[in-house]
Amino acid sequence: MSSIKLWYSPGACSLAPHILLKEIGVDFEAIGVEVRQGAPEELRKVNPKMRVPVLVLDNEVITETPAIMTAISQLAPEKHLFGKTNMEVIHSYEWLNWLSGTVHVQAFGGLFRPARFSDDAGMYAAIQQKGWKTVQECFDAVEAGLHSAHAVGADLTVADPYLYVFYRWGVSGGIDMPARYPKYAALVAKLVKRSAVQAALKDEGIESHAPEVSGVPVVRQHARPLTAD
Repeated sequence: MSSIKLWYSPGACSLAPHILLKEIGVDFEAIGVEVRQGAPEELRKVNPKMRVPVLVLDNEVITETPAIMTAISQLAPEKHLFGKTNMEVIHSYEWLNWLSGTVHVQAFGGLFRPARFSDDAGMYAAIQQKGWKTVQECFDAVEAGLHSAHAVGADLTVADPYLYVFYRWGVSGGIDMPARYPKYAALVAKLVKRSAVQAALKDEGIESHAPEVSGVPVVRQHARPLTAD
């Protein structure tokens, strides 16, 4: 078996591959770093982009979440983490690319990191307002795009833990996710019952923010509402 290391930041998008590594049951080293106030220099030695997640398989460094999810799935092909049919694989990549490029970078990136979009600080408020609008549009699209307890097919795929990341961000920002997005909440409620999810949350020292659905306890938040002001 390969030597595996995952660089993550608690609660960041790296939670998704962290869950997948737990799901496939391989031994790996999880290296936590805090990136909210700027990534530490130790991360630069591994990833000059200074972002997480980073997956190291033996001496091969892999960055970008869709690529990392692909690499993890190939470690356990019997798990069918991209689905069991060609069309399910296609739809899994459809979710990954949209979640990575639009939901994460465009919506939440604009809301939380407006400096990435302009050097003019006077533009930050407008960028954040647009980011907030896009967050809501994206959550509406997720709700409309879910038709079962999983994003793709009848079983867990890479799309489910990635969706969970953004659900948590919505809850932590003060959005009543179960009330506004019941299908999304039902997916998360089922997902957090998995031992792999519980193990990853424990490792990262973060709350589940699970909705109160089917006996799963709700995590009450008293955070500032997720707005652009």
